[in-house]
Amino acid sequence: MASVAEMTLPSDVPAKKGKSRKVLKQKKQSLNEANILAGTVAQSPSMVLPVDDSVKENVDPQSQKKSNKRGASKAAKQQTDQSSFEKELLEMQEKLQKMTLEKEQTEEMLKAREEMLKQKEEELDARGKEHEKLQTELKKLQKMKEFKPTLNFPIVQSLRDKEEKKEKKKADPSKKRPVPPYLLWSKDQWNEVKKANPNAEFKEMANLLGAKWKTISAEEKKPYEEKYQAEKEVYLKIVGMEKREHEAMRLLDDEQKQKTAMELLEQYIQFQQEAIVNENKKKKKEKDPLKPKQPLSAFFLFTNERRAALLAENNNNVKEVAKVTGEEWKNMTEQQKAPYEEMAMKNKEKYLQEMEVYKKKKDEEAAEHMKEEEELMKLKKQEALQLLKKKEKTENLIKKTKENRQKKKQKDDNVDPNKPKKPASSFFRFSREERKKLVEERPGINNSTINALISLKWKELSEEEKQVWNNEAAEAMEVYKKEMEEYNKTAAAEKQKNNN
Repeated sequence: MASVAEMTLPSDVPAKKGKSRKVLKQKKQSLNEANILAGTVAQSPSMVLPVDDSVKENVDPQSQKKSNKRGASKAAKQQTDQSSFEKELLEMQEKLQKMTLEKEQTEEMLKAREEMLKQKEEELDARGKEHEKLQTELKKLQKMKEFKPTLNFPIVQSLRDKEEKKEKKKADPSKKRPVPPYLLWSKDQWNEVKKANPNAEFKEMANLLGAKWKTISAEEKKPYEEKYQAEKEVYLKIVGMEKREHEAMRLLDDEQKQKTAMELLEQYIQFQQEAIVNENKKKKKEKDPLKPKQPLSAFFLFTNERRAALLAENNNNVKEVAKVTGEEWKNMTEQQKAPYEEMAMKNKEKYLQEMEVYKKKKDEEAAEHMKEEEELMKLKKQEALQLLKKKEKTENLIKKTKENRQKKKQKDDNVDPNKPKKPASSFFRFSREERKKLVEERPGINNSTINALISLKWKELSEEEKQVWNNEAAEAMEVYKKEMEEYNKTAAAEKQKNNN
């Protein structure tokens, strides 16, 4: 026991404090305490506890087995704890991975939503700009509605339309196409042929007349042909004049359209510059001051008489006065109403007389206006014909120039094929060869680019290189001169032969 007492205790075990300084008697240790001490000693290898052999002998083998079982159970618990901890760790890691994936997905979704929001904002901005543009255009259109030009539009078109309508309604007999001589003759001969062949149908009659027309001599046909020619000349003159007038009027219409367009533009610019204060107010139609006013009825004549008296007596409003006069008029007898009705009838008769005079004046003014328009039409027709004459002169000049050019071409074509041709210059000789090379080197090249490249190459040539081409051209020119001398001699000899 003395050896157990001498054994050094571990630092973890707390020392018991005594109440007094008296030395306590050492107690016998139990088997459990000994086993615990043995375990602590086994755990800490640095600490060496000398165990007495007597203690070992005193330890019970059953208690030792129990202690071993407890240690094994503790180790198993520790292993299970470790495995459960590892499982939890793995689950936590899997959850973490899932969370990261979900986070990434949410971030992508958020980015996509942000992009969608940006696109929608851009679309909204674009729509807002378009809306502003439309509003500005709408304001312009509203201002355009208010624009009322003080412009006298040309009367030419309206009058021409009226004339065309009249012509359609009443067909002029002079404008009818002339009847050909065969039809004129067939009209005269129809009855005679019909008497000879009473049962003949239209087709048979036409065939008979056609056969007879072929047998007739030229002298018999002559009067019908002369009549046809005379009618044809008259018809062509009328149609020609009409065509000329239509062309002249078309030219005049074009000029007047240009003038009216310019005037409208000027007026619109003035309208834009002027700041109109009352935009939405509509101007009332101007009444004719010369037009007679409609007469008042019997009731209104009565109210005009009573109004002043009623306003002076009761200081009533206009509405109350109207009510009072209306009631009074209802209560009045026919005898009391008679003077007012007579006055109204006299005023009406006077008004009708004045209206007749006014209408007559208006009709006279309209007739004068129509005459003025007709005179204007005549003047404008004259102007149009002058314009047409100018146009015809220019067209004739153009035709003459074209004819002269064609004549020159014909003269060139009528040149003697035996006459020697002028040789090409040095540049043209150079360009022929260079053109062939460029076409072979660059297939599909434009003619303009070929010409530009040839001119550049010709400029880049030295004087010595150009001299070669100049010598070739000079030699060809000498040959041409000799050939021309021989040609002129032979031509002169042929002329002498023809003259003889």
